[in-house]
Amino acid sequence: MNNLIHDTTRLDHADLAQMGEGQVAYVKPMSSDEVTRLFPGAPELQPGLDLFAVISASGAPILLADTRDAAVANAWANDLETVSLH
Repeated sequence: MNNLIHDTTRLDHADLAQMGEGQVAYVKPMSSDEVTRLFPGAPELQPGLDLFAVISASGAPILLADTRDAAVANAWANDLETVSLH
């Protein structure tokens, strides 16, 4: 019989949001039509543009770029490991 102790502690949403904060950034493709939802203060953009958002581990928007390469480069320049969201 295996005598492993199992940790039954549950993580809530706030705990999960803090995991990777300041270390991980998510790169999410999005259209310019979706920008105001994630970036409420963003200026109006031409409809139908394909863009890439960099989002912190907690879900806070960091930046918006016109190419995936620019989004990843900016995240790396700020010492963030990138993970893609689809």
